[in-house]
Amino acid sequence: MLNSELGLKDIVENPKSIFYLLNEEEKEELQHHISLSHYKKNEFIFKEGDKPNGFLLLVDGKVKIFKEGVGGREQIIRMTKPLGLIGYRALLGEETHNGSAVTLEESLICTVSPDFIFNRALKNSDFSHKIIRKLCKELGFSNARTVTLTQKHIRGRLAESLILLKDKYGFEHDGTTLRAFLSREDIANLSNMTTSNAIRTLSTFASEKVIAIDGRKIRILDVNRLERISKLG
Repeated sequence: MLNSELGLKDIVENPKSIFYLLNEEEKEELQHHISLSHYKKNEFIFKEGDKPNGFLLLVDGKVKIFKEGVGGREQIIRMTKPLGLIGYRALLGEETHNGSAVTLEESLICTVSPDFIFNRALKNSDFSHKIIRKLCKELGFSNARTVTLTQKHIRGRLAESLILLKDKYGFEHDGTTLRAFLSREDIANLSNMTTSNAIRTLSTFASEKVIAIDGRKIRILDVNRLERISKLG
């Protein structure tokens, strides 16, 4: 459920937020360059080819970023969790978005004006260094995923996707249920396979007692075995 009480203070004073790196004067000025927007589930934040209208940060909710391939088939290239940045590469590179961003659940998005980012925030060395590190990590992640999605077999790809969801969103209070309830189509698009193959492989994992399935809820019963499947590819 979306936390509607979140506001600017929660964004800038959270040590995990990139805006926490700004000094007090910059944080004060930020208030004049920021806006918060609510999005419903499955709502587009931006579409491939759009021009960036600001520096975007996910305050609450979950977002997928994908590209359309042949025949309109989606390939999910990144998932974002709260306090994660969305579409900032296009803004900093002065390009149009090369993918689309859609909410996976009700979400709250913070938008900061490009003027503040370029003329104030990026002049803060801590802020700019953090951005560079994030870009480098995402490039490394993309390179690794390219190998995974082109060289691993179906079982390895799906296992890695489940581990990715675990690492990104964690578990519910029971310690086994993934805190991300994706459709079978989204799981397939994350794993570069057809929906029917995703359904069949999930069922196989369930029969092997690696996971348990209850609708969109997936419980990981044997993390070590799932990691071995992913590693072996």
